[in-house]
Amino acid sequence: MRLQGRTAIITGAGSGIGRASAKLFAEEGARLALVDRDAAGLQETLRLPGEATTHVGDVGDAAFAETVVGEVIARHGRLDILMTAAGFSCGGTVLTTSPEDWDAVFRANVGGTWLWARAAVPQMQRQNSGSIITLASQLAIAGGRGNSAYIAAKGAIVSLTRTMAVDFATDGIRVNAIAPGAIDTPMLRRSFARHANSEEVREASRNRHAMKRFGQAEEIAQTALHLASDASSFTTGTVMVVDGGWLAA
Repeated sequence: MRLQGRTAIITGAGSGIGRASAKLFAEEGARLALVDRDAAGLQETLRLPGEATTHVGDVGDAAFAETVVGEVIARHGRLDILMTAAGFSCGGTVLTTSPEDWDAVFRANVGGTWLWARAAVPQMQRQNSGSIITLASQLAIAGGRGNSAYIAAKGAIVSLTRTMAVDFATDGIRVNAIAPGAIDTPMLRRSFARHANSEEVREASRNRHAMKRFGQAEEIAQTALHLASDASSFTTGTVMVVDGGWLAA
């Protein structure tokens, strides 16, 4: 098993990519700390093999991040993997997005990446090892309509990932981002539901991919496993695009 004996924190583990990654990591031997604001979703995710704990809270809360990381280190003595899969999208252009919604999107996406890395890195430095996996988006590279706060936040995650990779490379810490295309998750379904012509928007998004389909959370989890494991030992500061040909089309 590729993650045998390793300890991982996964935020956004209550559904979607976070849940699929948690399941795969558990199957590969990892001990897990599952983080989400959705307590019921976490309980569903908890139905997986192996050892796992659940932690309910706001990923944009610095004290919550520090507490969870501290508990994981106290329990296991180490922290090998951090995957920041929690995300939030509200839709809207810069004209229609309220300051409150803008802040909420950045709190969940950027704050939920920065604060957890900030809490995790000192332990990884002590170990001289660790893998941090962030979640960007193909939209951070391509741009897109009607989702300005989310796309800006995902662009910030790309830049943050690269600078953390450089800052901590000699500490044995690898930091990489995954940029998925449209993945069939509850968040994607909610984004389509915001539109009056939701089915038309859904089909346009599906057809925008060269493969003419949406991705599955399990497909992104496989990429996360690669980045978490020794198979990617010479990979840091990269953005791994897993988008069904969105950028190529």
